[in-house]
Amino acid sequence: MINQPLRTSVIGSYPFPGWLEFSARHLGEFGEADLKEMQDDAAMVAIQDQLAAGLDVITDGEQTRFDFNLSFYGFIEGIALEPVSPRRFGPPAHDQRGKHEIIGELRAPRGLGAVEEFERLKRLAPEGQRLKVSVPGPYTLSGRLAPNAQYPDRFAITEALLPIVRKEIESLVAAGAEEICVDEPSMSCYGFREDTRRFVDIFNRTVEAGFGRARICTHLCFGNFKGHPVGYRKYAPLFPAFFDLHCDEVHVEMANREYAELEIIGEIAKRTDVAVGIIDVKSYYIESPENIADAVRACLLHASPERLVFAPDCGLSQTARWAAKRKLVNLVRGVSLVKAEVFKEG
Repeated sequence: MINQPLRTSVIGSYPFPGWLEFSARHLGEFGEADLKEMQDDAAMVAIQDQLAAGLDVITDGEQTRFDFNLSFYGFIEGIALEPVSPRRFGPPAHDQRGKHEIIGELRAPRGLGAVEEFERLKRLAPEGQRLKVSVPGPYTLSGRLAPNAQYPDRFAITEALLPIVRKEIESLVAAGAEEICVDEPSMSCYGFREDTRRFVDIFNRTVEAGFGRARICTHLCFGNFKGHPVGYRKYAPLFPAFFDLHCDEVHVEMANREYAELEIIGEIAKRTDVAVGIIDVKSYYIESPENIADAVRACLLHASPERLVFAPDCGLSQTARWAAKRKLVNLVRGVSLVKAEVFKEG
């Protein structure tokens, strides 16, 4: 249980500044020292925006990654990068992303890079600030890899990736990470058609090196590539199996789903803390502090303040920075309105 009731947080990613997107297309023109400076500068942008909003928990905005998980493939041996997009024209969506070919044993002797990201975040963030780092779970990470004779299906690929992610979590704990989010949106997207008990087993084996040693969180959403969901957007198929996830905080997407199934947070809160998505990252409507306060009050009908965390629905990488900044400011302001009510009454 958290010792900071009605805490405010984020999922992980944050919009890239325009100059970073431009620079990423011209990396060959930069020297090694230039690139390191660019990485620090980009992380500082995300950190400062989050601090200015007043969030209780911040990340580095995943500013040195390509998408929330795609950069990790560059650390994995045994795959041929540069997948061919199966559809290159028309509206941007998930089906335009191709799959990497597996050409050997899947290994990551250098790790997945999350420890380096965390060390940078520690160096750049103010002393005493609560920090969070995220890694994709092995089932989600398996989604962009094409099965072959050695790894004949997605679950076989997942099993090969599982010890790699588990080792990364272990290394993060050793580096001092107090809060680690294991992103498994593919589990929530496809739980309606897969064995949810199998998902729980995969997750629990993945986090066993960190559970009990750090605050383990998981983010269960329904997809946000180019601002579009991809999964069957119901939490009901995931439970009761997902009540057995070995984690300290479960994040659920609510704002974009008009708070459908909000009552599920009460059941989650009986077992663990629950982070509620109350900012719609797919919409450019800027929720007012009053909108946020109303959502927080609705959540309090189901769970106690000590069990509740509030965040955007998903990472903010697919939202323009101007909107992301205003949404985070109003998130904190709205939660603060309710804090004043709750603790005045108390």
